[in-house]
Amino acid sequence: MGLRATIKEDFKVNSSNTKGKFVVLFFRLSGFFCTKRKNPVYFIIGIFFRSFYRFFVQWTMGIDLPEKTKIGKGLCIYHGQGLVVNEDTIFGDYVTLRQNTTIGNKTDGGRSPVFGNHINIGANSVIIGDIDIGDNVTIGAASVVIKDVPSGVVVVGNPAKIIKQVSEKF
Repeated sequence: MGLRATIKEDFKVNSSNTKGKFVVLFFRLSGFFCTKRKNPVYFIIGIFFRSFYRFFVQWTMGIDLPEKTKIGKGLCIYHGQGLVVNEDTIFGDYVTLRQNTTIGNKTDGGRSPVFGNHINIGANSVIIGDIDIGDNVTIGAASVVIKDVPSGVVVVGNPAKIIKQVSEKF
């Protein structure tokens, strides 16, 4: 899927969320130009997008979502402030992220979580370590996830525990 189609899908899931549209647009553009550094034309054009993304989105808005993070189509960000994601984290398609959430590794150089498709992450959650999160998973607000989560479940708590099986995508 190309950049244009990915952004179109991101805008669709953020349809009434102007801030989310803004953040994902500049995340995608900054990531695109980050991968094209060897081409001098893309490098020069990319300086603006990458600088703006880093200064305004990451530093001013407090949304630490590195441009190298692998994220599928349909990224939705609500509020965003305090969002911290390690650049080695991998997300599938249709992921919803909320404010004050930390996603990353447990130790320096350690592996970060890998997420499936259709993930909904509540505010104030912490998801760390060498773990896999399946498809169609909801992680409740203020949950601490440090172990693998199978597909089709809702998890909540500290440490997160399965409270419900779900059979369809949200």
